[in-house]
Amino acid sequence: MKYALSTNWCAREIETGEEIADKALSLGFDALELGFNTTALQAEGFRRRLGEMPVGSVHAFCPVPISAPQGSPELYTLAAGDADARAIARFHIMKTVRFAADMGASTVVLHAGRVGLGTLFDRNAGTASLFDIFDACGRKADAPKFAKATAKALARRRERGAKLLPVFFSELHALVPELEAAGVALALENLPYLEGFPDEIETLETVKEFEGGPVKAWFDTGHDRVREMRGWLDDAAKEARKALLEGDAVAGMHLNDVKDYFDDHLAPGEGSVGFEAFAPLAAKVRHVVFEPKSHVTEERLAASLAKSPLAKTG
Repeated sequence: MKYALSTNWCAREIETGEEIADKALSLGFDALELGFNTTALQAEGFRRRLGEMPVGSVHAFCPVPISAPQGSPELYTLAAGDADARAIARFHIMKTVRFAADMGASTVVLHAGRVGLGTLFDRNAGTASLFDIFDACGRKADAPKFAKATAKALARRRERGAKLLPVFFSELHALVPELEAAGVALALENLPYLEGFPDEIETLETVKEFEGGPVKAWFDTGHDRVREMRGWLDDAAKEARKALLEGDAVAGMHLNDVKDYFDDHLAPGEGSVGFEAFAPLAAKVRHVVFEPKSHVTEERLAASLAKSPLAKTG
């Protein structure tokens, strides 16, 4: 199995793209995903190393827009409630798509946005307040108080997400001709918070809407584990996730691990993710990308790559 490395692992510590590409090659990776922390200077270095280290995927928004103080996957959101904000997101998505095509990448990974859960009486309703309840209940997902709060939040989340889907579909349809012309797929990533859009059910609806087209899904193992551990995955979400993973609309996946309910982005094998369950998915997607955070040392990353759980059954 071929593995790529997200450049976000070291993009803020290593100045040039050549150095990052050479580091990935020395560790045994086969390709790169250019992360949202990629600078214009680094991009030119990656271009000069394409012969030795190809780029398979690019994570929006990349390179970091000159108007932004730093990289972020949610600088602009296609699922924003404001039409002008969505227009700005479309503009920057297409800049990333064109850059990806120029680098020989076939997929752009996108965080589409979030569904607001605040109310007139509780503007802080959402992931943070639910985790406070979760903590107070001894981090037991089946604790009655937490289960009741989660069910209420999920119902609100689903209702608001359903209202957003038609507008979101319209935005994606507007992007399809340019995606097809560039030969690049736009892959919607699962996100580790309750507000994350689209969720499993909405993602399944989206890939059905664009079946056979350039709009795909992207599966992050750590994000999925956070959602599972915090109780965001009810039976309906699990069924949708199962259908997604068994289908053919997932373009790629991020491999990272989780220890304790947070988006840790540890090296695979350092936490509680059961990677064996995702080996069939990894065997059929185009991109399998290690996505550790910068706190993961070079030695830990190399050890994880050498004994990847996916390689045992993939």
